[in-house]
Amino acid sequence: AMAAAEGGGGGAGRRLPPHSPSGLVLQTVEMHTGGEPLRIIPRLEEAEEASSSGAMSLLSLRREVAATRDHVRRALVHEPRGHAGMYGAVVVASGAAAAGADLAALFLHGAGYSTMCGHAVLALGRFALDYGLVAAPSCPETAVRLRCPCGPVTAFVPWDGHRSGNPVRFHSVPAFTAATDLTINVPGHGKVVVDIGYGGTFYAFVSAEQLGLDVCSSKTRDLVSAASAVTKAVKNQFKLHHPESEDLAFLYGTILTDGKDAFSEEPTTNICVFADEQVDRSPTGSGVTARIALQYHKGLIQLNQTRSFRSSTTGSLFTGKAVKATKFGDYSAVIVEVSGEAFYTGTATFTVEEEDPLKYGFFFK
Repeated sequence: AMAAAEGGGGGAGRRLPPHSPSGLVLQTVEMHTGGEPLRIIPRLEEAEEASSSGAMSLLSLRREVAATRDHVRRALVHEPRGHAGMYGAVVVASGAAAAGADLAALFLHGAGYSTMCGHAVLALGRFALDYGLVAAPSCPETAVRLRCPCGPVTAFVPWDGHRSGNPVRFHSVPAFTAATDLTINVPGHGKVVVDIGYGGTFYAFVSAEQLGLDVCSSKTRDLVSAASAVTKAVKNQFKLHHPESEDLAFLYGTILTDGKDAFSEEPTTNICVFADEQVDRSPTGSGVTARIALQYHKGLIQLNQTRSFRSSTTGSLFTGKAVKATKFGDYSAVIVEVSGEAFYTGTATFTVEEEDPLKYGFFFK
């Protein structure tokens, strides 16, 4: 299927577009989940080689790719091939990184490499079935085992014997509450009370109302600056710990909510601002995971009570529920099930011409 992308064009057997002999040619599968893009790189030689040449963990592979192959991320995520909201995933289907799983994934965003990404897991579940990465898929639903930098995650994907379908759901790594009702001094906003939850990565949660904003009607620009101010303040005033690895002990972003944390049949709306002021178009899978863990911790929901989460940017919905209580290090944790819809938008062949002064992309705010 991927080879077809190279043919075509009017020239007699000419491969389009032309590229320099030493330039990168990257083939991708394009998807989106709830409006949040996912540019999948089914195969990156260097990642496969690094992962097969020893017992390299996915966290070390993440460090290695960041140190030596960052131009691949920049070329695909930044302009002109990507945009300020672009997101990507490198699939590693062999070697130590994917041992015991159907595939491993590295997540790419505008500023670097995340450790977990729920919208990507939902999309990669479908991708894994449609591109033959799962040996014997079963009807009506197939479990797809993924390794993410934060740990093992299982996606459950509808399968009719020919192609994957929706909705896809996944079970998270153990999710927990790192802090509740933490008072943070946010420059320009004064004292703000935040919760910090972990859903494969850490987020600060704050009701937009505390910042004088409304997630549904305020300008996105205002929501983004306020959320970024909170992220910065929390990073300066609170030290995060992760039971397994210091590589995971960082604040990924801030999620502004409508404050509706108590159980309800009605969707609750939020907006996630992560990395370097990047805005999630989806309700944020790892964010929903962390938010459910917080709500469960506070006694606002019970096991197996489903809540709907709406993205304030696109209106798309994910559902989430805590399915099992567990321990994670010293934390009481829960396994959260997140469900959403992922769709294909196409395939692409990207080339890099050596002479191009902007060959590895550019980024501006």
